Amino acid sequence: MKRRKIDVNILVGLLVAAAVVVGIVSVVKLDVAGNRGSGLGKEFTYDIAKLAHVDPNLIVYEESAEPISTGFTAAKAIAISAEGSVYVAGDGSVRKFAASGALLDEINLGQTPGCLAVAADGTIFVGLRDHVETYDAQGQPLSSWRSLGPGSILTSIAVSPEDVFVADAGNRLVFRCDRQGNVVAQIGAKDAARNAPGFVIPSGYFDLAVSADGLLRVVNPGKLRVDAYTFDGYFEFSWGHRSVEIDGFCGCCNPVNIAVLPDGGFVTCEKGLVRVKIYDSQGEFESVVASPAQLVRDGDVRVCDLPEECQAGGFDVAVDNTGRIFVLDTIKNVVRTFTRTKGR
Repeated sequence: MKRRKIDVNILVGLLVAAAVVVGIVSVVKLDVAGNRGSGLGKEFTYDIAKLAHVDPNLIVYEESAEPISTGFTAAKAIAISAEGSVYVAGDGSVRKFAASGALLDEINLGQTPGCLAVAADGTIFVGLRDHVETYDAQGQPLSSWRSLGPGSILTSIAVSPEDVFVADAGNRLVFRCDRQGNVVAQIGAKDAARNAPGFVIPSGYFDLAVSADGLLRVVNPGKLRVDAYTFDGYFEFSWGHRSVEIDGFCGCCNPVNIAVLPDGGFVTCEKGLVRVKIYDSQGEFESVVASPAQLVRDGDVRVCDLPEECQAGGFDVAVDNTGRIFVLDTIKNVVRTFTRTKGR
C-alpha cells in the first residue's frame, strides 16, 4: 500500500514537470514583438484590402482645394463660422484660417483643447478637459465656465440659438447649458422614464450635433450608431448598424465624428477603416465623400475591435453653408476640402 502511494506521487510529479516544460516552450515561441507578423493567412490581408475598396460610383465628392496646413502637431477639432472661416483647435491654441488657407488669427489657450464650436453670432466655444471657455468673434476672452467635474473629458460642443450642448466622454453624458454656462439638464444617463438607453463610450470619441429638425444627434460609438434626443433628454430613435459593408459602421466604436449638411443629411467619419460618408436625414446611407485610399496609407487601414488598436485616424469634420465638407486630417494635421460633383 505504501509503495503504491509513493508511485502515484512520482507519477503526479512527472506530469507537473512535463506541463512546466510545455509552458516554457510555448512562451519561448510567442512572438511578443510581432516580428513574425499577425500569423493570419493571406486571405485576411485580402479581406482588409477588399473592405477598404469603395465602388467609385458611390464617391460623389472631389477634393476641391489645396489642403490647409494647420501648423499643429496634434490637431483636435474643426469648426466653420457663418461667414466661412475655418477654425482649428490643437496643441495649445485655436487658429482661424481663410478658406484659401491663409492664417487670419490665433487664440492662445495655455491648455490643450479637445473640442470647438462657433455660433452663428461669431462666439467661439472651446472645450478644455473639464470646462468651456468662450471668446468673441475677434478672439477676445468672454468667459470661463465652471468645471463639469474631475472626471470630465469634453469631446464635443454644439450650439443652438439658446442652448449649448457639451459632450463629456468621461461622464458619458451630454450637458445642456444656457449661453452663460449654467447647466440646465443632463442628457443620456440610462433612464427608463425617458426611454434613454445610455451611452457606450469605449474611447475618447463622443460627438454630437444639433439638427434642423430640432433634435440633438449624439454618437453612441460603442453601439455603432447615432441617437436622437429631444433637448429635454428624451430618447427618440437611432440609426446606424454594425457592419464592415459601406452602409454600416465597424470596429469597436464608430462613427467618431459627425456634421449636419444644409439639407438635413449627415456626414460621418470613421476611424480604423477610415471613411467619410453621407447619410440622409433619416439615417439611410447615401454616398461617400472619401474612401480609405484617399485618406490614409494602406498600412493605416484596419478594423479595430479594441479602442487601443486605433489611436490614429479619428478625423473631425465640419460643413459650411454651401455644403462644402471640411475634413480635419489628424494624422497629417491638415484640413481637406471636398465639394459635391455628382447627383445634385
